[in-house]
Amino acid sequence: MKKFLKILLAILAVLVIAMFVIGEKYHYEKSIVINAPAEKVYSHLNSMKAFNEWNPWMKLDPQLQSTYSGVSGQVGDKHCWKSDKKDVGNGCQEITALVLNQKQSTKMAFEGQGEATSDIVLTQEGNATKVVWTLDAEMEYPSNLMKPLMDYWMGKSYEEGLQNLKKLSEKP
Repeated sequence: MKKFLKILLAILAVLVIAMFVIGEKYHYEKSIVINAPAEKVYSHLNSMKAFNEWNPWMKLDPQLQSTYSGVSGQVGDKHCWKSDKKDVGNGCQEITALVLNQKQSTKMAFEGQGEATSDIVLTQEGNATKVVWTLDAEMEYPSNLMKPLMDYWMGKSYEEGLQNLKKLSEKP
């Protein structure tokens, strides 16, 4: 029994140390090069409705209830959603900054799960556009131990979303 308790305490100590080493700040980013001018790519992210045409999370719940408010294509353009599916949940995403043909910034509030910010930055590279999509959030202790899993989940979703954006943007 003493050996079991020592092992349990050692595991607990490792987890506590890992929690503080990992920290609370979470950052994820993924990029892609799209064979289209920045103006065309930007047209697919300059409003919440345009963003949701390629947003990978929109297809997770066919019964998703969406509401839009604010002026489409301007700072304050907002999308709120409600879903009975646990992996979708309820929340809102609002455009906080737009830089013509260069950047879209948003803030997201996930009901009961906190807030995050996201940037999509466009850089013209010859006839193509490099797109960098980021997410920043705070992950409180001990949920910050989930960062490696978050990277996996975000990687899959961001890859799907960027591929969707690429297909839309490269259409003639």
